[in-house]
Amino acid sequence: MPLVENAEYLQESEMAAVQQKRWDRQRLHVSGHSDFFKTFWGGELPPERLEDIAALPLCDKSMLRVSQAARPPFGTYLAAADTAVNRLHRTSGTTGQAMNLALSQRDSHITAVVGGRSQRAAGLGPGHRVVHCLNYQMWMGGLTDHMTLEATGALVVPFGVGSTKLLINTIMELNITAISCTPSYPAVLEAVIAEHFPGITPADLGLKLGLFGGEAGLDSPDLRRRLKTVWGLEPRNANYGVSDVFCNFAGQCEHDTDLHFLGGDVLYPEIIDPDTAESLPIKAGVSGELVLTHLERECQPLVRFRTGDVLRITATGPCVCGRTGFRFQVIGRSDDMVVVWGINVFPTMVAAVINGNDQLSGEYLIRLNGMGPFDQLPIEVELKAGISPSENLAAEVTRSIKDALGVTAVVTLARPGSLPRTSGKTRRVIREN
Repeated sequence: MPLVENAEYLQESEMAAVQQKRWDRQRLHVSGHSDFFKTFWGGELPPERLEDIAALPLCDKSMLRVSQAARPPFGTYLAAADTAVNRLHRTSGTTGQAMNLALSQRDSHITAVVGGRSQRAAGLGPGHRVVHCLNYQMWMGGLTDHMTLEATGALVVPFGVGSTKLLINTIMELNITAISCTPSYPAVLEAVIAEHFPGITPADLGLKLGLFGGEAGLDSPDLRRRLKTVWGLEPRNANYGVSDVFCNFAGQCEHDTDLHFLGGDVLYPEIIDPDTAESLPIKAGVSGELVLTHLERECQPLVRFRTGDVLRITATGPCVCGRTGFRFQVIGRSDDMVVVWGINVFPTMVAAVINGNDQLSGEYLIRLNGMGPFDQLPIEVELKAGISPSENLAAEVTRSIKDALGVTAVVTLARPGSLPRTSGKTRRVIREN
C-alpha cells in the first residue's frame, strides 16, 4: 500500500480505516513469515480487528535479544528473505546489547517519509541549511535521520560527531541556519567555543533552529529558555523514535512544546500500565508505557512491542497546526526509573530542577549502588563556569528536589566541566553494582 499523503492531518475515523486496512495485510505477513511470532502466538492467527489486538501477548527487547542470539544476525523475527534486507543499522546499546536492525528498501523509504513529517512540523523546510550532528556509523539516528531532514526539502550538511572546531567553522562559513543534534550537544560546543574561539559567543554562529532528539531533556522550560538565550535559536523536539521499531515518528510544532504522534498510518500505539501491563486509554492526563505495533514493515515487524518509554498524554484531537495525532511528553525510560521511598523518579524530573538553578551548568549524574529501592537519591550536579556559588548551594538544590519531587537527595557539587559530555546519548543514571 502507498503511504497516505498528509496522514498526520487525518481525522480519527479516517485514520482508523487506514490502520485497519494495513493491519489486514500486516497480520498475514507476520503470522506467515515471522518464526518468532508463529511460536509466540502458538500457531494462531492474530485477531482480524485491530481494536482487539490487546488480546495478544506483549513482547519486549529481552525477547528480541534471545531471538538474535538464536539466529544471528537478524533474529527469528525476520519476516523476509535475507536478500530483501537493503540496510543494516544497530541500536545505540545504551541500555544493553546493541541490536541489529534490518530494513528493506521500502522500510527505509517509509522511515524517511514519516520522519520527515516530524522535522517539517518542527519548522524545517526549503531554504534552510541544516547541519546534522548525530553518529553516522551504524546507529539508526545517523543516516536515517539525515534522510528525514532531506525529506523536508532543506539543504543537509552531513557532519556527524567529533571535529567540533571544524563544525563551528563550517557553521559560520556556510551560513548554516539549523542544527540537528542531541539536547546535550550544545554544551559540548559551548566548551569548545569558550576555549578555541575567543570573542565569539554561541549566538554569533547564526543558528536559528535547533532540531533535537536522541535523548530526553528538552521538556525542561529552563533548558529551552537557556538555548534561546545563549544560542539565539528556537529549540524544537523534532526527532522522537524507538530504534527497534521506528526511528522518528513524533515531533513538536511551533504552537506546542509537546510531541505530536505523526506515524499513525504505519504504527499502532497503545498505552499500558508498566507494572501490571493493563491497557490504558489514550486520553489527556494518562501516563503509561508506550507499546507499538508495525502496520507496515517487511523485514522485522513487531506486534505489541514494549518500548520501555513512559509517556504522559497531554492532549488529543487537532492541534492549532492542524495535526491530529495525540500529543505527549516523555517522562523517561522504565529502566532509568529510580524508586525512592515508593516514589518513582525519572532523570527528566531531576533535570527540570537542575536547569532551574542559575548557579548550575545543567549537567548532572545520578550514581546508584545497587538496584534499589532507595531511601535517598545521590546526585552529582555541576557548577556553572565563571560564578561563585552560594555558600549553601548544595542545601538549596536538596531543598528544591524535595519540594519538586518529594524525595531526599544527597547532592554533591562538581567543578565546572568535570562531568562527562558526549556527542551521542548522555547517560544520566549509572548503576555501579
